Amino acid sequence: MASLDDLKKTFFDECDEAMQQIEIGLTDIRSGEGNDETVNAVFRGVHSVKGGAGIFGFEQLVEFAHVFETVLDGLRNGSLSATPDNLDVLLSASDVLSDLVQMSRSGQQIAHGFGGEVRVALEQIIEQGGGGGDSGDIAPADFEGLDFMPVAVNLDEIDADQPADGQRIYTITFRPKPEMLKKANEPLYVLRELRKLGELELEAHAEDLPGLGDIETDVPYLWWTATLRTEAARVQIDEVFEFVSGDCDLSIEDVTPVPVAAAMPTIDAPPLAPEMPLAGVEPAKPVAAAAPKAEAEPATAGGGAGRTKPAATTTRIELERIDRVVNMVGELVISQAMLGQIVQDLPESTSMRLIQILDEVAHHTRELKDSVMSMRAQPVGSVFQRMPRLVREVAAKTHKKVRLETHGETTEVDRSIIERLGDPLTHIIRNSVDHGVEAPAARLAAGKPEEGVIRLSAEHRGGRIVIEIKDDGAGINSERVLKIAREKGLVGPDAQLSEDEINNLIMMPGFSTAETVSDISGRGVGMDVVRSNIQDLGGRITLKSVRGQGMTIQLALPLTLAVMDGMVIKVGTQTYVMPLSAIVECLRPSRGEISSLIGTHGMLQLRGEFVPIVMLGDLLGIGSSVGNNSERVVIITDTGEGSRIGLVVDELLGHQQVVIKSIEESYGAVPGIAAATILGNGRVAFILDVEKLSDLAVHTPVTNNATMRAAQPALN
Repeated sequence: MASLDDLKKTFFDECDEAMQQIEIGLTDIRSGEGNDETVNAVFRGVHSVKGGAGIFGFEQLVEFAHVFETVLDGLRNGSLSATPDNLDVLLSASDVLSDLVQMSRSGQQIAHGFGGEVRVALEQIIEQGGGGGDSGDIAPADFEGLDFMPVAVNLDEIDADQPADGQRIYTITFRPKPEMLKKANEPLYVLRELRKLGELELEAHAEDLPGLGDIETDVPYLWWTATLRTEAARVQIDEVFEFVSGDCDLSIEDVTPVPVAAAMPTIDAPPLAPEMPLAGVEPAKPVAAAAPKAEAEPATAGGGAGRTKPAATTTRIELERIDRVVNMVGELVISQAMLGQIVQDLPESTSMRLIQILDEVAHHTRELKDSVMSMRAQPVGSVFQRMPRLVREVAAKTHKKVRLETHGETTEVDRSIIERLGDPLTHIIRNSVDHGVEAPAARLAAGKPEEGVIRLSAEHRGGRIVIEIKDDGAGINSERVLKIAREKGLVGPDAQLSEDEINNLIMMPGFSTAETVSDISGRGVGMDVVRSNIQDLGGRITLKSVRGQGMTIQLALPLTLAVMDGMVIKVGTQTYVMPLSAIVECLRPSRGEISSLIGTHGMLQLRGEFVPIVMLGDLLGIGSSVGNNSERVVIITDTGEGSRIGLVVDELLGHQQVVIKSIEESYGAVPGIAAATILGNGRVAFILDVEKLSDLAVHTPVTNNATMRAAQPALN
């Protein structure tokens, strides 16, 4: 059986999922994109947090979640309106609930009255809506007010206790199916509505409830039998169960006894024979028999041995276990490459069959790698969900109106990327609100809506994940940026820079346009840290700004930091690996396609465009091999911002899956080198950092000798 600590860990993991569901749902409702199902999903998320917190005794969390849930219940039943002001309060309540979850997780002492202002605002919403529906009268445990009594109703006694005039008596068996909770329908809400129809006696059946360690939070284990005395018509009872009729086993029987006078003979009618049944009246029977036994045992019953558990669609696995599998897959990739190297050295007559088998092994290894990597993959939504709160808080501090739009939250990337993506995004979005989006008055004066918009999106593109942050603010004031850069000595007083070059100065260390230091910005750290963090991940950052229209920052990141596809290349006597995702094309140009231009290493004319080329050996400080120059290849790579560069290498040795091994912990950062790997021959090869190589090419002095050697691939 799982320990209490294990159960708590599972609860908090589920809280993270629920908080993401709540944040996304409320944001959708606030933007007008939500519907009734969205409200149900948010309600279900808060209810799940409250229910689990109650089990572990987190009382303050339960109390706040209950008030939060009551308002959401009012939205569900229509007694409250989803006005912008109410939704703003609900978004603040989501922030407080998230804080309470995190403090409960860490064991931090929660101050008395924490979140009190938001709670008061929630209670005011309930009061304005006339109590927010019946759920407002239910205590946090949700059971107070429902008359659960272990009663066994005997219809013989009911016969003796005649109902009041106009009343009828019904016996009801209500057994929820698992689908009910998964569709955000609440069994207790149904029972509360049933209670409104008259006098209700309930018996809760808990015999299907498993041990604490086996409880699944989305499976209803309780079921009920009830006796309802009501003046309501049968159709009104049916309406109570209308929305859950397909998600429960339901039996409703009218057991109202015929008045004694109706059963007595009259002067004008002969006495009824003792064995003659009364029309419309069934023989009395115990309530427990109201549902046939055959209906109590199928898979849709409430639980227990007689119920087949629903097929599990997900399972929780510790990340450390997945990491161990990833490491083993990496070693398998290396062993497969080594085996391939051995087979290549065998005589052809011997190696043919082995090559065929090795191809199958390579195929299965790749599938295994892809499957394992997909287990490590997580949607970027886990990072995106933190940003709406950040925008709300910074906008409130700066007295601005800003709305965050998110797209592509389900785009998946390796969890190692996810873990290191939060800080860069936080820096960028904080700057967009603080520096990018104008104050409401300034926006109106510029002919814009007073509410600014920041768009955060993610998508897979070209073997990478591309995250884009775009705002509709004022853009970068390039004149001011250049002035500050000169004052700080970041550029020379006579330097002539393009507008794009000026804009990129904001990512230099120590640069800041803030005039005062605050808790939002102005400490001289920010965009330079962002750039460094993204480059450490093997990614690149690009920036585009249009004065008066806004700024777009794009992050291009690898999908994984574990195993990748690479092109093995040779320069001089050294072997390197270039990420396949960075390669646009490889070619051997003719003499006429190479131009020697002053101030460049060389230019390649490629389909009407000029692409700068450079000898990779010059960038890495190694010489070229003494071979036929016609074997040299130009590799066209994408360096970001729509620019390309051609790297001249001696030879292409082929495509190979490689395992990424970090070298920074042992040797520190090496310009132009991202990591290392082990090749099939057992030798270590460096994995190239294409973006850093592009920077090196810009700053490497140009000589006539370098230009001539760069042009030599065309000499056949």
